[in-house]
Amino acid sequence: MDLKLKGKTAFVSGSTQGIGFAIAQQLLAEGAIVTINGRKQERIDEAIARLKELVHGATVNGIAADFSKAADVDKLITQLPDVDILINNAGIFEPRAFTDIADEEWLRFFEVNVLSGIRLARHYFPKMLAKDWGRIIFISSESAIMIPEEMIHYGMTKTAQLSVSRGLAELTKNTGVTVNAVLPGPTRSEGVSTFIQQLATTQNVTPEQAEADFFKTARPSSLIQRFADVQEIASLVTYVASPLSAATNGAALRADGGLVRSIV
Repeated sequence: MDLKLKGKTAFVSGSTQGIGFAIAQQLLAEGAIVTINGRKQERIDEAIARLKELVHGATVNGIAADFSKAADVDKLITQLPDVDILINNAGIFEPRAFTDIADEEWLRFFEVNVLSGIRLARHYFPKMLAKDWGRIIFISSESAIMIPEEMIHYGMTKTAQLSVSRGLAELTKNTGVTVNAVLPGPTRSEGVSTFIQQLATTQNVTPEQAEADFFKTARPSSLIQRFADVQEIASLVTYVASPLSAATNGAALRADGGLVRSIV
């Protein structure tokens, strides 16, 4: 299926691995020109090399930026003044008891997970409106609506992303610009694979059994009872980034494996 993305320019934050990398790969496969991002140039260079191996003829480059620093975002914008598609994927998470989360941690999580996307959108959104086409997609999480008790500060930032996304969408009336959020559920990223291996070792079971036990105990409402593949999340994001998704705007689109018990 041709998603009509050939020649469109895209920026994907936090894209040297995991969901961000998969999104970059699929956008490139559809002919988009993609700028990826990470905190270290070495990781960016490695990711670019892998993407060029995976997608023949890919036009991809990268910009290093630490999204906990406003100055880094300003520098990035200077280097990349205009894009057609903005994917706000960069984020951090860390399990921690609520009473142990200091003010500094609340602010750090908000800075990276929420303000990074706001700062980028504040620059690119008016340009999209001016040319009457653009896509902004926030990569939120099922944790935005099912706040994890072990990561309340993380859940708070993901809920905030939904508010920002919907609010920006309200400003797109009668234009070719859309703003949406995608909510992945538990996804098999590099960190999750390590986590499952550690569980298996601790429980003296196979990784497959550890994963099955995790969904029976920690995420019993999941309908697929497994971790989603990063490519499964990227497929939805790539469609939403395309001109074919013009009627989808202001939406919070779940790719959570049916974990959230909701009919809407």
